[in-house]
Amino acid sequence: MTTIRVSAYRWVPPFAQGLARDLRVRWALEEAGLPYEERLLGFGEQSSASYRALQPFGQVPAYEEDGLVLFESGAIVYHIAGRSERLMSADPATRAQTLAWMFAALNTVEPPIQFLIQLDLLGKDAQSAQPVRAAVLERIGKRLTALGDRLGQNDYLVGGRFSAADLLMTTVLRSLRHTNLLSEFPLLDAYRLRGEERPAFQKALADQMARFAENAPPQTQ
Repeated sequence: MTTIRVSAYRWVPPFAQGLARDLRVRWALEEAGLPYEERLLGFGEQSSASYRALQPFGQVPAYEEDGLVLFESGAIVYHIAGRSERLMSADPATRAQTLAWMFAALNTVEPPIQFLIQLDLLGKDAQSAQPVRAAVLERIGKRLTALGDRLGQNDYLVGGRFSAADLLMTTVLRSLRHTNLLSEFPLLDAYRLRGEERPAFQKALADQMARFAENAPPQTQ
């Protein structure tokens, strides 16, 4: 029997809980109906030589499957999607479109959102950061507008049904939860909620959050 193992943090601070990127892989595995084991990492363990052999940058997640080792959450989700029509159509043209939107989620929509998160973690009220933050918000707004135009009245991005593209895009949009930006885009907010309501997402999130609760430092419990 194939054994799949996914690395994840034992615990992260509350602002990152539910956003750590192993969630994407957990969700994809749940959608595909593939069981997996966890490799939980404590502070500093991701810098070890043994872990860097799996993930060159010491990040989460890493994916192991009977000798196959993968890193980068998008690549891992793509690998899983190739094994399940729940995540990717068997039709070649639809598969290609799904891959394009997977790249769009990670390469076009996510980068300015991650930049905003970094700015806000450093202190969004800092006087010097305000012009930069305003420019980043403008860029995010343009990306969200284009995404909303593409989605229109459709429930999903490609082929009229949920796919790996929607899985990744939903996780990207969830990263805006510390802002009210999505409230300005009701169609996208409804799209995000549609993804979060899926039983596979709920299971993946519950499993991630359970590990954080089990391993929380005493002062955070």
